[in-house]
Amino acid sequence: MRLIKIPDWRVGIVCISLMLAAGCSESGSSTPAQTAAAHPGEETYNRFCFSCHASGVAGAPKFGDKEAWAPRIAKGQALLLQSTLEGVPPGMPPMGLCTSCTAEDMEAVVDYMVQGSR
Repeated sequence: MRLIKIPDWRVGIVCISLMLAAGCSESGSSTPAQTAAAHPGEETYNRFCFSCHASGVAGAPKFGDKEAWAPRIAKGQALLLQSTLEGVPPGMPPMGLCTSCTAEDMEAVVDYMVQGSR
């Protein structure tokens, strides 16, 4: 087997290019302190709830819409959690269709959405 000798300057350019590309990724931009500071419900919201609550699909209150959330928040988080677990016809399915989520996951999501909508 014959090895091809690559000039050192080309290897350096490839390595620098890869490091720059990795630095541009979203996952590489957060520090452990920033990741730890994230709300525990944020990831679940981004995976399962965002599709309806970011745009208001089927009457879903938009994340951050203080006016839409105020009457819901006034009823208390226990009722919000119950609505999340059981669903709210016609648009909100039980557990927001997150079949792998636990009640604790849903509680964290409700808290995240309430905090972001006050």
